[in-house]
Amino acid sequence: MTTQQLIQQIQQKKSFLCIGLDVDLTKIPKHLLEFEDPIFEFNKSIIDATHDLCVSYKPNTAFYEACGLKGWKSLEKTINYINQNYPQIFTIADAKRGDIGNTSSMYAKAFFEDLNFDSITIAPYMGKDSVEPFLAFENKHTILLALTSNYGAFDFQTKFSGEKELYKTVIETSRTWKNSNNLMYVVGATKAEYFAEIRKIVPDSFLLVPGVGAQGGSLQEVCKYGMNSNVGLLINSSRGIIYASNGVDFAEKGREEALKLQQEMEEILKSFF
Repeated sequence: MTTQQLIQQIQQKKSFLCIGLDVDLTKIPKHLLEFEDPIFEFNKSIIDATHDLCVSYKPNTAFYEACGLKGWKSLEKTINYINQNYPQIFTIADAKRGDIGNTSSMYAKAFFEDLNFDSITIAPYMGKDSVEPFLAFENKHTILLALTSNYGAFDFQTKFSGEKELYKTVIETSRTWKNSNNLMYVVGATKAEYFAEIRKIVPDSFLLVPGVGAQGGSLQEVCKYGMNSNVGLLINSSRGIIYASNGVDFAEKGREEALKLQQEMEEILKSFF
């Protein structure tokens, strides 16, 4: 998917919502455990109930990998279902990969060619030769972990590297890499005050923003400091939507929560389009 196609979807749906499909078998409704593939059945119901309200889905691969081969199959069925039924949706493999170049090439093939995700999250610590194999894929996007929403982010990311914080060095350096136009960045909603500084470095890039909702991030604050002329934000919500209910009405309740966010976004977007 091209960036322009993503922007068009935001305009059409009046939404920049990303829904995280972080499926924990201990939290999904009990009646789904009777199915052969409860993870896929859960995802399918959430996707069918919310696809018109969001522009992106983001499965966190750890939740699937923890279930072994069955979990990986559930992930494959989920991405295939999205691509076949809702091809306009931007898909994110929240895999947080990052390794030496030849290993990164294999990861890139796995997620971009075999599973056909539109994007993947990447840890940039090992530098450009670990990231550029992902950037080489046309119309695929690499989402660098820049400034995350967890408390431990302060251990390294905001510490000074020379005259500037490490996260700024990471973002600035990444712009020099081959095919850097395919980069997006993870910036946590709980760090809203940092968005203005980040926009000075990457004014046109899309930012994937976790931490709104359950983690306490403010949508209004993120938009105030983080929006650009093309919106440039994908706001992720996971638990607040997919676990809105643990009963048979889980998809309906999930839709209600997604609708609340979409309507809030629509109000914000009135000044843009």
